[in-house]
Amino acid sequence: MNWLISTLGSSIGKKLMMAVTGLGFIGFLTVHLVGNLTLYSGQDLFTSYVKQLHALGPLITLAELGLLSFAIIHIVIGTLLFYKNLMARPIRYRVKKNAGGRTIGSATQPYTGFIILAFLILHLLNFHFAEHTNKSLYKLISSVFANPLYVGVYVIAMIVVAIHVSHGFWSLFQTLGANHPKYMPLIQKLGIAVSLVFGIGFGFVPIFISFIA
Repeated sequence: MNWLISTLGSSIGKKLMMAVTGLGFIGFLTVHLVGNLTLYSGQDLFTSYVKQLHALGPLITLAELGLLSFAIIHIVIGTLLFYKNLMARPIRYRVKKNAGGRTIGSATQPYTGFIILAFLILHLLNFHFAEHTNKSLYKLISSVFANPLYVGVYVIAMIVVAIHVSHGFWSLFQTLGANHPKYMPLIQKLGIAVSLVFGIGFGFVPIFISFIA
């Protein structure tokens, strides 16, 4: 038990927990996106999907508790690592040199994480905690996305998610031991592809509902 505590308390252990929870969020986003795609087919298919989802009952509650636990771990450890990096270099370099391989995703990873957290709270307040039934959820979504301001915020947030995932995807595989010259370039390209799928897949939903549907 002591070795487990010491490992998780180390920098490597913290990065490992960030990788595992990040992988969990990738899985959640994939499942969530598949569900959101039913919105393109209209109210009937989406309502049917929601009913089937809620029919899982305790499994959904368990999944939500698991996601909440992952979120707490990811946020707390991410903040600690961010603070540690700031303390390691309290004085900014006057000249910033772009290290090889540095991307906008890696350079902004902590900041995009905080933006995603703020958006997630707003998103949950608008949908998860709002009063609705299975049948009225589609109408709730339509009414929220009728607000151009929220549509703009949502689209921008999805761009931020894409930027965050573009770095986080290959970074978590690197932490989990896939850092091999033969495979890493492919994983990096796959990370970009996944981030684009999430960004476009989620970002186009409010545009479709508010302007096309």
